[in-house]
Amino acid sequence: MTWKFLFCGVALLLFQLVLGQNDSMVQLNEVVVSDAKLQKFSNAQQIRVLNDSVLQKNRGSFTNLLLFNSPIYFKENGAGMVSSPSFRGTTAQQTAVIWNGININSQLNGQTDFNTINAADFNSIGIRSGGGSVLYGSGAVGGSIHLTNLLAFNAKTKHQLRANYGSFNSLGLNYGLEGGSEKWAYQASSSRNSSDNDYEYIGRKQKNENGNFYNQSLNFSSGYKINENNFLKFYSHWFDSERYFSGTITVLSKNKYQDFNSRNMLEWVNFNNRLTTKVKLAYLTESYRYFENKDADFYTFGKVKTFLGRYETSYKITEKKEILAVFEVSRNDGEGSDILPKKRTIGSGSIIWKHQLTDKFDYELGVRNEISDRYESPLLFSAGTRLNVTDFYTIKLNASKNYRIPTYNDLYWQGSGNPDLKPEHAIQAEIGQEFNYQNTKLSFIGFYSKLRDMLRWIPNSSGLWQPQNTDKVTIYGLEAVLENKLNFGNHHFALNASYAYTISKRDDLEKQLIYVPIHKANGSVSYSYQKLTAYFQTLLNGEVFTSSDNFYRLDSYNYSNIGADYDFGKTTTYRLGFQVLNLENTNYQNVASRPMPGRHFQVYLTLNL
Repeated sequence: MTWKFLFCGVALLLFQLVLGQNDSMVQLNEVVVSDAKLQKFSNAQQIRVLNDSVLQKNRGSFTNLLLFNSPIYFKENGAGMVSSPSFRGTTAQQTAVIWNGININSQLNGQTDFNTINAADFNSIGIRSGGGSVLYGSGAVGGSIHLTNLLAFNAKTKHQLRANYGSFNSLGLNYGLEGGSEKWAYQASSSRNSSDNDYEYIGRKQKNENGNFYNQSLNFSSGYKINENNFLKFYSHWFDSERYFSGTITVLSKNKYQDFNSRNMLEWVNFNNRLTTKVKLAYLTESYRYFENKDADFYTFGKVKTFLGRYETSYKITEKKEILAVFEVSRNDGEGSDILPKKRTIGSGSIIWKHQLTDKFDYELGVRNEISDRYESPLLFSAGTRLNVTDFYTIKLNASKNYRIPTYNDLYWQGSGNPDLKPEHAIQAEIGQEFNYQNTKLSFIGFYSKLRDMLRWIPNSSGLWQPQNTDKVTIYGLEAVLENKLNFGNHHFALNASYAYTISKRDDLEKQLIYVPIHKANGSVSYSYQKLTAYFQTLLNGEVFTSSDNFYRLDSYNYSNIGADYDFGKTTTYRLGFQVLNLENTNYQNVASRPMPGRHFQVYLTLNL
């Protein structure tokens, strides 16, 4: 029935194409993006795109970038180790990471390790709060993170080289290139990061042992303008890393972990009057090797190859009405030392309607259904509206049903996998209010979500640990975001702050979920005068529980970073700067028994040519 509904929607769309008038050709902007859905069909939700100045101040780990510039909480198994997010009280598997419009969460464990992403490889990073499964598929329950490579035609060629060196023999190198002509656009980057990561534990005569790591990435994007109506784009990203997993305060580790990921996508875009068509073909790989003993040759492994095809067509019926249809098929081929070799095919169809009723009021409606040869997927929907009451005040409403599919580990782990699992799904609603006055923007978002069929690994009747659809979870809370800019002649100030209040409880225990802080706040202030820039960042993280009965907990903590840099030169600029991280030398943990670094330092040099 659902598929009939979707195909009827497409038939309706095609019928409108036939009757639609041939208006003048749509002229393209200089910058062509692959994920236009993020802005065009998310008017009813909170979106923040991190600008160049924010990215320049946070060229360290991707985790730290989001810690200080979003309401998302992260737990790290020590600095540089596995980093897992909690977005609006959900789990790491319920936060989707979107690369140039496609979901790249791991097929093996369902999440993205945020310490396997180099932020310098992307020139646009977006944060979309709230459910987005109709647009972005599995995992977009709490929110989604968008990694985008913008391609600009008729752009001047630019080179950037950045090097940073800091405490614990930490070294980072990044080279970036971008530019374009009338026919071509290109963007490329290469990054390398490494660290001994042997920081001392504050108040203890111990060091972080076996924590050294390196990672390297290669990124390339290009676009070719066939004619005024047709574009070809190609995106490629390669990531390789090796980490020696550090132990805890009481238990030493000799573990080593290697992972290699690749993503390649070819996209064709056609603009034809009011109709825009996109076809995407992608090939993604992920693989890992885990060494229990770094000195031994024995390891366990897992790998998945994914083939993806997507067809998108949007039609602008009038200046105020637009419809989008998306059809996607993906094929996963996975195996491992502990995973049964399996293939699975997933097909999905979505239809989204957008209508601007008046200059001040618009709404969006969406529906998505998925068919898999391995599990039954629920019908998903989304509905949102935005009302610009005045130039000063805007109100937004949104509701949606979202989901997360079982992973390869859940379904096919040898001896423990459960092939009868159902997808998790959640009903969520939110209301947002925005206040805009000159250079100041203040937002308040209240949200509520009911999650059921949550997957947990628990002992079965035979005592064997196995994933089961067991938990029901209720989540509610409030987010507040402030952005402000002030200019006095050559003196420029910028203030950004956010606060999140989050209650996330299992219905059977009435206890807060582990590693979900009730309170999290961050803020930053920057000052620039001519070629000098200085900034201050601070983070306050409330206590988190580490046991399901809420008996064990980690204390709240607060720490800050400061930095400054100066830009030398005119045409060719040399930006020299420094950072002091964890200024107060705070002793804190965000995973039990795994202390994080105390005060440490970094100097950096950026060359723009």
